[in-house]
Amino acid sequence: MDVPVSTLRAELKSWIERARAGEEVVITDRGVPVARLTGVQSADLLTDLVRQGLITPAQVSRPEHVAPTTAEVAGAGNGAARTGSGLSNLVRRIRR
Repeated sequence: MDVPVSTLRAELKSWIERARAGEEVVITDRGVPVARLTGVQSADLLTDLVRQGLITPAQVSRPEHVAPTTAEVAGAGNGAARTGSGLSNLVRRIRR
């Protein structure tokens, strides 16, 4: 629903209640849309996406990241064979 700025100022509380109820309010200035007033949803984004069926929750937990040891990092710098399948290895392959 469109509402002129002057009407919005005069009846701000009622327009906020409409937005809270889920209605989208487009604020106009001399007939030109300038802003949009919508309600803020209290559920977090992931919960909302699951509810809409756009994503599904993970069935298994992700493995914990293990940081490389100092020896592994030092060995990678002198041309030693690189092991693992981390993101850095993928970036190295792409850059070649």
